[in-house]
Amino acid sequence: MTHDATTAPRWTREELQAAFAQGYEIGRAATARGKVADYIPELAKADPGAFGLYMLKPDGETLSFGDAETRFSIQSICKVIILAAALKLRGFNETFSHVMMEPSGDAFNSILKLDTRSNLPFNPMINAGAIETVSLLLPDLGFEDMLACARELCLDPSVTLNEAVYNSEAQTGYRNRAIAYLLKSKGVMSADPEQTVDLYFRLCSLSVSARSLAGLGLVIANDGIDPFTGRILIDPEHVRTIQSIMFTCGMYDYSGKFSVNVGVPSKSGVGGGIVCAAKGPMGIGLYGPALDSFGNSCGAVKAMVHISQALRLHVFEY
Repeated sequence: MTHDATTAPRWTREELQAAFAQGYEIGRAATARGKVADYIPELAKADPGAFGLYMLKPDGETLSFGDAETRFSIQSICKVIILAAALKLRGFNETFSHVMMEPSGDAFNSILKLDTRSNLPFNPMINAGAIETVSLLLPDLGFEDMLACARELCLDPSVTLNEAVYNSEAQTGYRNRAIAYLLKSKGVMSADPEQTVDLYFRLCSLSVSARSLAGLGLVIANDGIDPFTGRILIDPEHVRTIQSIMFTCGMYDYSGKFSVNVGVPSKSGVGGGIVCAAKGPMGIGLYGPALDSFGNSCGAVKAMVHISQALRLHVFEY
């Protein structure tokens, strides 16, 4: 592999194959250490031993391992798509007058600092921040608009709503409703809380695969451009913002350690997915519903530690 500060990394097919194959085996073994999310009843039905990995490059080169085509709910990874849509619709200044861009250090569904330290949510990658960001989309964008956006950014026209997960979310999402009403009570949210939370539940319930997430990762890693059509899907300035927030806030309250050990802008979801926008550029999607105590896929985290080190993907490694 040749790689220096002035050229993009280049790997042989054999180098890529070896790094991802070993990462897949490491990740698959690590699934035994976690357990599937059960606070949303529908998520508890996932196979804890499932694990998949997919890599996509701009030239169409792919690598696929295990359950890479298995469909699961996107959950918090939709926050990346929500942020992209808000930046496009409202712009940087308006969006970040409603939500900050600081790591919270708390669990993804924490409400503590929102009620004690700040009226604004700490960042768009925690539930409070994502719910407020969703409110910025209303009334101009509804679910069908956001579904089209998700399909476009994931390079996957088959993304759809998982009705069973949506119903399960809607029936048990009291904490997220509490967050929305707290934001409304503070005068931060201008939209209707129920409409906002309903759209948020629907977006969390989108059905994707590791392959879909690799597409999303590639678009972000490729400066917001669909490499297969040349279309600009996200403004490059917005891509920089999205990558920065993914890097600092994308892995819940494990984000700091993940940034040090992996060093790739990433976002996880309790459905078991992780999207990675790696330099190269390269999109990496992973699926493993067995989660650690932070809500991240055990297998996906372990796999990415190996892959990043083997291919020197850390953003601060030259």
